[in-house]
Amino acid sequence: MTSTPPIRLATRGSELARIQAGSVQDALERRRRDAELVTIETTGDRVRDELIHRLGRTGAFVRALDEAVLDGEVDAAVHSMKDVPTESPDDLVVAAVPERAQSGDVLVTPDGRTLQDLPGGATVGTSSLRRGAQLQARRSDLEIEPLRGNVDTRVAKLLAPTLQAERQRRADAAREDADDSGAVQAPDATPAAEAAIEEWREGLTDIERRALDLDVETEYDAIVLAAAGLERIGLLEGVDAQQLPQNEFVPAPGQGALAITAAADSETVDLMRTILDHRPTRIATTVERIVLAELGGGCVAPLGVNASLQGRHVRVVAAAYSRDGSETVEMSRDLPAERYASAARSFATEIADAGAAELIEAAKRETGEADAEAAEDGAASATGDET
Repeated sequence: MTSTPPIRLATRGSELARIQAGSVQDALERRRRDAELVTIETTGDRVRDELIHRLGRTGAFVRALDEAVLDGEVDAAVHSMKDVPTESPDDLVVAAVPERAQSGDVLVTPDGRTLQDLPGGATVGTSSLRRGAQLQARRSDLEIEPLRGNVDTRVAKLLAPTLQAERQRRADAAREDADDSGAVQAPDATPAAEAAIEEWREGLTDIERRALDLDVETEYDAIVLAAAGLERIGLLEGVDAQQLPQNEFVPAPGQGALAITAAADSETVDLMRTILDHRPTRIATTVERIVLAELGGGCVAPLGVNASLQGRHVRVVAAAYSRDGSETVEMSRDLPAERYASAARSFATEIADAGAAELIEAAKRETGEADAEAAEDGAASATGDET
C-alpha cells in the first residue's frame, strides 16, 4: 500500500451498508490506496417510528454521512444511490458512481410461491409506496402492509412464522412419540425431544435460526425487496425469490447503484472518479434522477424510473402510479446519449403532461393526509428502507 493517509469512507452501520462500503474500500486497495470505514449513525437508523416515505423527505439515511464529509471528518461517503436526494449542497458532489448491480425487485416467499400463486387477501410486506402501488396494480386483492428493517431483518420477519410453526410441530410430535411409547415419565424423554429439535435447528441457515427467535407482529405471505440488496448480503440464492418483470415493476431511480460523495474542492473527487466511476451507470442514473427531480416524485409518491445506456441511446422507462395502483401513466423513450441531460428533462415534461404530474400530486396529498391521520392516532408504523 501507499504511505499516504488512508481514505476515510463514511458508511451506515447496517450489514448491507458496510458490505457496499467495503466493496469501495476493496476497489481502492486494489489500486494500492489504503482505505478505512468510518461508521456513522443516521437519522433513519435512530428513528424507529416513522414511515420510510416520511424519512425520505429529509435524506434521513444520507445527511449525517455527508455532513461528516463537509466537516472534514471523512474523505468520502458511500450511499445507496436511491437514498440520495436530487438536491445537495453546492460544495458536495457525487464523485463516483460504480458499476450498477441488478436494478430490479424480487418477490420473496417462505414456500416458493409466485405473485400469481398468492391467495386472495395475502399479506405482502413493503415500505415502498411505489412497490405497493405496483403490487396492487397487478393484484388489487392483496393486503399491503408496512415492513421496516435491514434486508436480513425483513427476510427473517417473513420466515419466522413458518419456521416457528415447524419447531412447534416437531416438539408436539416428539411428545406424542413419548406418550405412545409409554416413556412420558422417563427422565430423558424431554431432553431427547429437545436434542432432536436442536439437531433440526443446526441444519438451518443463519437467517433461519435468527427467524426462530424473532417476535413478529405481522405475518407476511410475501415481501418485496431490491434484488441488489439481497445479492450483496449473500441471501439471493438462499431464499425463494421471484424476479419481478421490470416492464411491470419499474424500479426506483438509482436502485441497485451506489453513489460516492465528496467535497467538491477535494482531491478525493478526481481519485474516486478515476478509480471507481462507471460511465454507463453514471449516465443511466443521472437520467433517472433528472426525471425524478423534474416530476417531483421521490419517496412521497409512487414513481419508477429506469434507464440504461445502449450504444448511442439511453433507453428510459418511467411510470407514475396512484397510491392504490388503480391508475398508471407509463412512457418509454430512446434518448440521444450525446445530450442525455436535456433529453431527460424533455422526457419528464412529456410524461408529466400525459398525466403523471396529476397522479404524483394526488399521491402527495394522500400521503400527507395519511401521515397526519397516523400522527393524530399515534399509529405511525415502524418501517424503513435499505436498498
